[in-house]
Amino acid sequence: MTKFDTVHAPIAYWAARTPNETAIDDGSLSLSFEALADQVDAQARTLRGASTSSSVPAPLWVDDTGTPGAQLVSFLGILAAGHAAAVGDPDWSPALRRQVMALLGTASTAGPARDATLAAGSFYVGFTSGSTGLPKGFVRSHRSWTSSFEACLEAFGPAARTTLLAPGRLSHSLFLFGALLGLWTGAGVRLQTRFSAGAALDSLMQGNARSLIAVPSQLILMLEQAHRHGPRAIEETQGVMIGGAPWPRARTPQLQALFPNARIVEFYGASETSFIAWTDSRADLPATAVGRPFSNVELRIEQLATAREDSTASGARPGLIHVRSPMLFTDYVTPASAEAPAILRDGDWLSVGDMGHLDADGILHLAGRRQRMFVVQGKNLFPEEVEQILTDHPSVVAASVQAVPDVVRGMRAVAVVELAEAVDRATLASWCQARLEPYKTPRRVYVCAQWPRTTSGKTDHAALARLLAAHPEGPADWQVLPWQLS
Repeated sequence: MTKFDTVHAPIAYWAARTPNETAIDDGSLSLSFEALADQVDAQARTLRGASTSSSVPAPLWVDDTGTPGAQLVSFLGILAAGHAAAVGDPDWSPALRRQVMALLGTASTAGPARDATLAAGSFYVGFTSGSTGLPKGFVRSHRSWTSSFEACLEAFGPAARTTLLAPGRLSHSLFLFGALLGLWTGAGVRLQTRFSAGAALDSLMQGNARSLIAVPSQLILMLEQAHRHGPRAIEETQGVMIGGAPWPRARTPQLQALFPNARIVEFYGASETSFIAWTDSRADLPATAVGRPFSNVELRIEQLATAREDSTASGARPGLIHVRSPMLFTDYVTPASAEAPAILRDGDWLSVGDMGHLDADGILHLAGRRQRMFVVQGKNLFPEEVEQILTDHPSVVAASVQAVPDVVRGMRAVAVVELAEAVDRATLASWCQARLEPYKTPRRVYVCAQWPRTTSGKTDHAALARLLAAHPEGPADWQVLPWQLS
């Protein structure tokens, strides 16, 4: 396959070779590669006429008032005009949107501000949730994502070259990546205006898309939808790519039964790093394992001095994970005063604060985020490790492990869970104790029915922490899980 230097270069390539093949279909807008190329060229000409003569990319906002297909055309038109596309979140309040636009230095696709320039080669400004409430803007270069496309295709095989369903907002970089991957391969992409488990299953069952990129919460809803309407195997699907959050591997057999001919892969990474490691999903994999590094990724584990030289349940001592690869991001565009640094740089090495270790077989195991770690009985506890064990239980949909003050232990772990079915604390305690060291088992379990999620579909651990801090015995609408069900 031809190598492309920019993210948007394949549009003209496929328009010349397969002009009538469907490039984008979101249910409302359907464009062939030829029609897509024409619309992208037209938008690029308009933007070039309105912009300054600077040869350095400037951030222009994607028009997010249309359908996902129209947003993708707007995104590609900005790239073709030589600028970088900034993708906002539709859920931002007007005040927050104005604040982010002011920080970035431009307000619309009508033209960039004179001083709003980025590093040469930049093509995308995305945003992740910030701990202060202000989204963190990050910049990606063409090379970082062209390298990511190639790494994805090499690792995931032929399934990644089929028509791809990306059933999420393009403001989530996972789904934007999936959409652009479908265009990169020439197979095309299918989009959804709003995620619907039923519509996603229908699209796959009809063969409109033969591969899927999704976050775990979407796949769980799809499994539930399939179960309610009578399980039927979707044999047309060739690949399922899972990212954005840990996948509860106890559900992998269900997913494989739904998609019997699909290769199911999980990948681990971050907005700042792109891909880091991947694995074929199996129910018998250790909960901490995130897989082998991609072929263009180097890892370095740095041991840190802590209050106690602690180790994981497997006996390995976790260290700070550093990554070096051509897929790393460029920088943040939000000021340091607005957001505490989330990364550590050491030359061309980068760490987002994740802790873990490499085992003897070269498999990366993730302990958790350094910022979330707390000390119980003088030992380090990574909430993510316990959360993964809890969500592996068939009764638990989602979990958040939090630290609360304890007069004896200093801190103790409690869990907040979302349940699929009734369960008692004794059952969950036994489940955890069989898989974890005793001090990691939560001392109390709360049930939260209105589960808070970020706009990208991840559990909002910070929101749960704030609720618990304001209500030490748990908010009134939380249930304390009984030791045994009556």
